[in-house]
Amino acid sequence: MPIKIPDTLPARSVLESERIFVMGQGRAEAQDIRPLKILILNLMPLKITTETQLLRCLSNTPLQIEIDLLQTSTYHSKHTPEDHLLTFYLTFDQICDKLYDGMIITGAPVELMEFEQVDYWEELCTIMEWSKAHVFSTFHICWGAQAALYYHYGIEKAPLASKMFGVFRHTVLDPTEAIFRGFDDFFFAPHSRHTEVRISDVVNEPRLKLLSVSPQAGFYMACSRDYRQFFVMGHSEYDRETLAYEYFRDVKNGTPIALPTSYFSMDDPDNPPVVTWRSHGQLLYTNWLNYYVYQATPYDLASMEGKGRHQTK
Repeated sequence: MPIKIPDTLPARSVLESERIFVMGQGRAEAQDIRPLKILILNLMPLKITTETQLLRCLSNTPLQIEIDLLQTSTYHSKHTPEDHLLTFYLTFDQICDKLYDGMIITGAPVELMEFEQVDYWEELCTIMEWSKAHVFSTFHICWGAQAALYYHYGIEKAPLASKMFGVFRHTVLDPTEAIFRGFDDFFFAPHSRHTEVRISDVVNEPRLKLLSVSPQAGFYMACSRDYRQFFVMGHSEYDRETLAYEYFRDVKNGTPIALPTSYFSMDDPDNPPVVTWRSHGQLLYTNWLNYYVYQATPYDLASMEGKGRHQTK
């Protein structure tokens, strides 16, 4: 996919080394098409890592995509160089008048806090409200999904007795949904979280449709009935080593942590992780981009407010 990102963004060299087609500014402007405009609100502390993971997942379609990276102005990451943020990231006041085909809101390591206690909660609420009129389809990940379900539908998160940590098997509930085109009857996805959204709370909200669950991990994915919002509890964008990094970090710091489920070969942390989720992760993002953004968004984004025109079933 010709994904258009700045020449100096660190993710660019990584993606090019993986033979992913990354388009420069000049070539993009020479093409007589309208690229999809995708906004990524990156709430993760290791922003460069998350950028690379998400851009990789968005790179498997023939669509041209133009990416804007967004950070909160009420909280600055302490784990990402300031010059990187100043060079590549925008704040809400810089994009609030723009329109986007799609938006991704990432997770964040704040799930044990009440939503209202998060430093940037009011700003996030402003962005989520803004997205209803300025973004055609929004894809929320993990804590980002919990925050959106709480803000838009009043659904609370619930603490888990122990961390949901590892790679878990999931079931497709309605294979006719376009988000599942090409999926097998079950698939795997990583999870790393201390809280959950209860399946019953999603089922009891008539404005939502439950799409996928896991016998072990519980609620995995739902969408709004107009397909303008998706809520995904796992991390299909994760790299091979992401859970290993978290595990060994906690072991080194003396933080109680169980071995991630179904992750290390032979369940031995001395062995390398086994990737079982990559094909699903690529297909999940490809299907979202194709069926719920590209095929559904109006060519003139100014006409999209209040419209939900998805017709792929």
